Amino acid sequence: MADPAMSVTPYWELTFDADGDVDGARRDRLLTGVKRSGVRDLIVFSHGWNSDRSGATRLYSRFFAPIPALAPAARIGYVGVVWPSMRFSDEPIPDFPHSVTAAETRRPALDGDTRHALLETFPGRATVVDRIARLLEQRPPEEAELEEFGRLVRLLVDVVPPGPQALFGADTLAEGVPQDEPEMFACPTAVACERFARALSGPDGPPGAGEFALPGPWDGAHELLRQATYYAMKRRAGTVGERGLGPFVGRLAAVAPAVRVHLVGHSFGGRLVSFALRGLPDGVRTVKSVTLLQGAFSHYAFAPRGVLQGQQNRIDGPLVCCYSRFDRALSTMYPLASRMAGDARGLVGEALGAEWGALGHDGVQAVPGTHACALADALSGPLPRSGCVNVDAAAVVRRGGAPAGAHSDIVHPELARLVLAAGRIRWNRPAAAGTSGAR
Repeated sequence: MADPAMSVTPYWELTFDADGDVDGARRDRLLTGVKRSGVRDLIVFSHGWNSDRSGATRLYSRFFAPIPALAPAARIGYVGVVWPSMRFSDEPIPDFPHSVTAAETRRPALDGDTRHALLETFPGRATVVDRIARLLEQRPPEEAELEEFGRLVRLLVDVVPPGPQALFGADTLAEGVPQDEPEMFACPTAVACERFARALSGPDGPPGAGEFALPGPWDGAHELLRQATYYAMKRRAGTVGERGLGPFVGRLAAVAPAVRVHLVGHSFGGRLVSFALRGLPDGVRTVKSVTLLQGAFSHYAFAPRGVLQGQQNRIDGPLVCCYSRFDRALSTMYPLASRMAGDARGLVGEALGAEWGALGHDGVQAVPGTHACALADALSGPLPRSGCVNVDAAAVVRRGGAPAGAHSDIVHPELARLVLAAGRIRWNRPAAAGTSGAR
């Protein structure tokens, strides 16, 4: 039976820790359940950054809900990937509750829910989190205090981590060489905070963040903390995908070789499922589609010399990348943070705006043969059977407040239909489309 909070059945949860180690009991339950259930297609969805387990479960339930009616004859199973991400509770997500409204000006303090999330995400750092919270609340004028804030944020997220996670930080070269210290920590903290404050005080920034005075460095301090956790979760998503999900898909292929796997990822979940391709055992061809919803990593990741160069060829089907111009997190904050982290340097000698772009902003770049279309066209005709496909989803991915814009506006039946189309799963077209046939 389905989980009480889940809209579909059969549904399983797959849980990983920060190093990509899987919860063995949940893994075995999934493997046994898939074998016994007669499932032919398995949709595996990974949440992104700024999510916790309860939020991820709600996302999966709402996204999956239209699928049984769209594909009543298909034998589909559903998997929700849960990995230790980070939830900033003051960031609005369309149709999701949040404890602090984005309309609050400047967001100087660390609310209780976000503090709790930091403690859960970075265990053993309670003293550091408490001091960061006090500094955000007090906003002391001394430059030394601001530099102390930057040092504490760096300590919290462990900029260059020991062990295997150090290999998965950069979107630069496929050799897995860890990137240098991000500029957001290498430059004076005041400089980094001022850059984020100016970005936040743009047309869609929080009210009051620049209406009567130029923003000061403390106006960007909260965003420096947010982007530092973003940087840490980006590393973690790659680790969990390559060391965790990829090997699991290989094990599933050995146990149930006829099951067709469809990977779906939102934000850093897109990075996670993409890195899972790098972690697939040799010869595994059970991944039939990958759908990236507002992917929060470099649009050059699959390009020559990109960290995932050629990995789309490990899919026995297409890699579909949805993007939207209304995603402010990826059009404004991502390029700024990536520039300050050096995430895409040296890949392509283009203008800065292109160099630091994200997949969810303008799709896969610099990969020969990439197909491009609008969402309506993707749903009205057959998708390419292989290679990269960029889908402009701005027709539905368009709602959301500052600072992320429409980044999390992904719960739409059109996107559920796109997952089915990418996976060549037979689905019924809505009556409004002028046909009652299936494809």
